[in-house]
Amino acid sequence: MMEKSLHDREIAENLAVIQEQMHAACHQAGRRTDSVRLLAVTKTVDPQRINAAIRLGVHQIGENRVQEFLSKQSDLLLENTQVHLIGHLQTNKVRQIVGQVQMIESVDSVRLAAAISKRSEELGIVTPILVEVNIGGEEAKSGVEPESLEQILTEISGFSGIHVHGLMTVPPILDTEYEKRQIFSKMYRLFVDIGAKKIDNIDMQELSMGMSGDYREAILEGSTIVRVGSALFGRRQY
Repeated sequence: MMEKSLHDREIAENLAVIQEQMHAACHQAGRRTDSVRLLAVTKTVDPQRINAAIRLGVHQIGENRVQEFLSKQSDLLLENTQVHLIGHLQTNKVRQIVGQVQMIESVDSVRLAAAISKRSEELGIVTPILVEVNIGGEEAKSGVEPESLEQILTEISGFSGIHVHGLMTVPPILDTEYEKRQIFSKMYRLFVDIGAKKIDNIDMQELSMGMSGDYREAILEGSTIVRVGSALFGRRQY
């Protein structure tokens, strides 16, 4: 019980710091504090600690791996909690995850979008998705190249089992605030440009960018969802 209370207290203290910094960044950017939502990244985090965060008022969690989420799902307090899949999704895992989460943020190809749409149609649902953009052009990272984004969105706009709610990115690891803001600014401009094209079935409502090391800079440049894990739960235990 003492260890449980210690974990809960640490999470509560971390959450208070994150919320304070999110509010400060919103204020600095001239934005409403409710214009950005915290998505608690729960990769490698046990259900007990996740539930502690949920009881503290965290209502959105993000899981990276299909199997890990499904193994924890029954132990989580999910009645008033949204779950987003934020990690790379293989097409052979689509059947397992569609219908189990409220959003898939990491759609990075027409093939994957088609598979999600097909499974959603089988279940009689429409799955909200974000399209992942490789804004830094890194070979080791998933995501659509910025130059190909409009074409890919146009191709998937006809899929009736999905609805595109916006974009997501995992930027390069950068050292300075200036560099971080530059890459997030580039992503925001892409987000705005795509929104202005008014493609059918494509809504630019959500821009998911910013993690534990750069969520403040992401908020300053227009993020609507920040994905924070280690800053909330502590260093990951593999």
